Amino acid sequence: MACRVLFKIIYVLTKRVGESKGQRANRVFERYTAGYSTWSSWCSAVTWRRMLSCWLRYEPADRAWLASLTRLIPRRRWAEVFPVTPATLLAWHRRLAARKYDASKQRKPGRPPANPGIARLVVRLARENPLWGHRRIHGELAKLGVMIAPSTVWEILHAAGIDPAPRRSGPTWRQFLTAQAAGILAVDFLHVDTVLLKRIYVLVFIEHGTRRMHLGGVTTHPTGDWTVQQARNLALSLGERFEDIRFLIRDRGSNFTASFDAVFQAAGTRIVRASVQAPRMNAICERLVGTLRRELLDRVLILGEAHLRTVLAEYQAHYNTARPHQGIGQRIPDGEHDGGHITVADLGDGRIHRKPVLGGLINEYSRAA
Repeated sequence: MACRVLFKIIYVLTKRVGESKGQRANRVFERYTAGYSTWSSWCSAVTWRRMLSCWLRYEPADRAWLASLTRLIPRRRWAEVFPVTPATLLAWHRRLAARKYDASKQRKPGRPPANPGIARLVVRLARENPLWGHRRIHGELAKLGVMIAPSTVWEILHAAGIDPAPRRSGPTWRQFLTAQAAGILAVDFLHVDTVLLKRIYVLVFIEHGTRRMHLGGVTTHPTGDWTVQQARNLALSLGERFEDIRFLIRDRGSNFTASFDAVFQAAGTRIVRASVQAPRMNAICERLVGTLRRELLDRVLILGEAHLRTVLAEYQAHYNTARPHQGIGQRIPDGEHDGGHITVADLGDGRIHRKPVLGGLINEYSRAA
């Protein structure tokens, strides 16, 4: 069936090509005179026919077919078969061959554009380092093994709408706060009611940069002296890292006395007091308190101080060594993100291990060795 249709198409096209100039003019004449009824209109149509008989425009498809048929018909019979001169057929054939091998339209003039991956990397380096110009970015790319001209780096930055380094805007709020978070420590109290409705107070610290949690202590009477002692204990546990703390965020509670502030100020830490009834000024520590309640304290009945201290110590180990945190890119505070990827075929029951924490209240998962 397909062969019959193909032969029919070839026959019709060959018949169209084989028409004489006069026959083609007649068809055009009939097309233009179909709607004429008056004598003046008919005269205009005759004028059109005379013009078409002297000059006829061939379409590109007609020229292609005529040029292709020249390979099948001897040259001595071209004048009998084709309604054009042999020179015209040869010119059409040369134009057809030139169009076949013409590669000027396949690409734009000039050097080819840079690889999209390199362009994205250049834009990323410029956005992450506002003070870097195109020369500095070019040097960083050379260090990474990416061979590209400095002018190409400039063109990529210009196309992305990124100004030169001296006129570029400063860091974003996210970049600024991330850089400052490395030296910020926050502290706050939370209370827990035991089975016998006895209220116990817990002092917690959290590092903004790493989201590492530090358990200050557990007591039923959080006096100022007790709070100062917990600050000293934190200084001993952190060691040299205690001097890296630049800011301490706390509320205006009476438990935080001047002696408590002096422990941190001795290491050069600046005390930032949150406003009254403004929990968002200490949002990260408030988030820690909410996490402790949702994941632990609201799901366990606390018997007393010793029981609370044990439960919090176990949860602290889970929080710092196994729990991912959104604020630090789903990493864990006391470890580096593995960064490896596994396929779906590797997600078998024997390849993923579960470790119960707090009697199965929380589960930790790890890949088999």
